[in-house]
Amino acid sequence: MISAGDFKKGTTFMLDNSICQVIEFQHVKPGKGPAFVRVKYRNLDSGSVIENTFNPNAKYEPVVLEHHNLDFIYEDGDFFYFMDPETFEQTPLDREVFGDQIKFLKEGMTCTIKVAEGRVISADLPTFVVLEVVETEPGVRGDTATNASKNCTVETGAVVKVPLFVNTGDKIRVDTRTGEYMDRAKD
Repeated sequence: MISAGDFKKGTTFMLDNSICQVIEFQHVKPGKGPAFVRVKYRNLDSGSVIENTFNPNAKYEPVVLEHHNLDFIYEDGDFFYFMDPETFEQTPLDREVFGDQIKFLKEGMTCTIKVAEGRVISADLPTFVVLEVVETEPGVRGDTATNASKNCTVETGAVVKVPLFVNTGDKIRVDTRTGEYMDRAKD
C-alpha cells in the first residue's frame, strides 16, 4: 500500500476500482487544521483529469505499469495491429487508445504501449516523427514579412501548419504531442 503523502508525479494507484496516475501534487500544511495533499490526477480508464485533496495518511493500492515497445504493422478497420519485435506476437489495439496522436502513426513505427493489470492503458508514439509532405500550396515570394504559415498534408493524412518554404516532397519533423511543425528533416 502507498500513502497519499508519498505521491509523486507519475505514481499510479487504484481509486474506486479505477487506475489513476498523478500529474501534479502539492503537500499543504495550513496554519490551522490538519495537513493534506492536493493532487491532480488522470483516471486512466476514462481519460479524465481530476483535482482532489487527500489525507496524507490514506492508503491506496499501487499499480505497476508495464511498458512494451511494439512495432506498428498494419491497420484493419478500427484496430491497429502491433508486433513485439522479440516474440513476433501480434496485438490489436483500438483507435481510442491513441487519442489525437493516431494521425501521425505510420507503418514500421515503434510505439510505447502501457499495460496495467493485463489492460492496455495508453499508447504513445515517439515524441517526434519524420513525415513526408504529400500536398501543399506553393509559397508566395515576398510573403514573409510576418511568420506566415500554410497547411500541408503529410503521408499519414494529417494536416500540419508549416512555414511557406516547405514544399511537396519535403520531409518534416512533427511533434506528436502538439501536432506542430518542428523543422525540415535531414536525409
